[in-house]
Amino acid sequence: MKPQYFVAILFATSLYWMYMLYAPFLMGMIIAALLAISTSNIQNFFEKVLRSKFYAALISSFLLAVLFFVPLGYFLATLTIKLNSMDPIVFKNIEIFIKEFLQSPPEYLSFLKPYTESFMKDINVNSIASYILSFTGDIGSLSAGYLKNSFLVIVFYFFAQYNGGYVVDFLKRVVQMSVDETTLLARELSSVMSVVFYSIIANAMFQGILFGVAISFMGYNGLLFGIMYGFASLIPVVGGTLMWLPFALYEFSAGNSSNAIFIALYSIIVISVIADTFIKPLVIKEINLRLLKEDDAKMNELIIFFAIIAGLTTFGFWGMILGPAITAFFLTIVKLFEARTKECESKAEQS
Repeated sequence: MKPQYFVAILFATSLYWMYMLYAPFLMGMIIAALLAISTSNIQNFFEKVLRSKFYAALISSFLLAVLFFVPLGYFLATLTIKLNSMDPIVFKNIEIFIKEFLQSPPEYLSFLKPYTESFMKDINVNSIASYILSFTGDIGSLSAGYLKNSFLVIVFYFFAQYNGGYVVDFLKRVVQMSVDETTLLARELSSVMSVVFYSIIANAMFQGILFGVAISFMGYNGLLFGIMYGFASLIPVVGGTLMWLPFALYEFSAGNSSNAIFIALYSIIVISVIADTFIKPLVIKEINLRLLKEDDAKMNELIIFFAIIAGLTTFGFWGMILGPAITAFFLTIVKLFEARTKECESKAEQS
């Protein structure tokens, strides 16, 4: 056996066992690496100010932890207090409203009445309360999983920021690509991920502020529900509905039909249609123009927009990072193939 074949077999075997060893943490490592690429400008800024890669990585990791944990911690603490102090009469009012609505639906929904009779028999306060308690338990389990994954991501993020430069230089030497090609690949991925990271934060904050301000005028905790809406806006298709629909039902059950109609129309028209559909691509475009330099690669804002949606649909919460990264990597590889094809054609013409 030739030595190179033996080395290749050893490499493949070690790669397989490395995958088996780190498979549970692979997603966290990938997300951390992409976040490190997205925030490389922040890391570079702290390195210039502090003149220390270690302290720069530590502060960057702390800021990321604050971004992940503080809003969720406030949300969980406040939500727990609200649920524990909620009056059972609220459940009774919701039950009465749903039954009255199903017994006497509007004329345009009268065709549903035959299908609601069996459903009405199962509606009672205990079923609603038990559902809410089980839903609260699901929120707790999901939050615990989110906290665990976020903690691992932050740990990996610190090492990615601290040792990222050495890893990138090593990959440039090992990968069978020219220096220009590896530089192009790294620059394209970094530029796109930076735009994605800041546009996601800006969009979530913008939609959360819009919802929180409207809710605060109705007497609710605007900060709490604004944070909740900001996180919910990351869920594709039904994200906003998970927030405004319970408010509308509660206001209807309390007899405040005008408030219920207002929050439903406001959430659908102002937030879901205007802010999310029309303003979000403009935000991505503005960040694309302001954040990147003239010689940086720029991806069309609509491609980034649809890549975020596709990533969220396919991979869940972290898909908002993975979707654009996969898209940017694919488009960069296509550009490299195009460049190599042109180079081969020019050599053929010269010969």
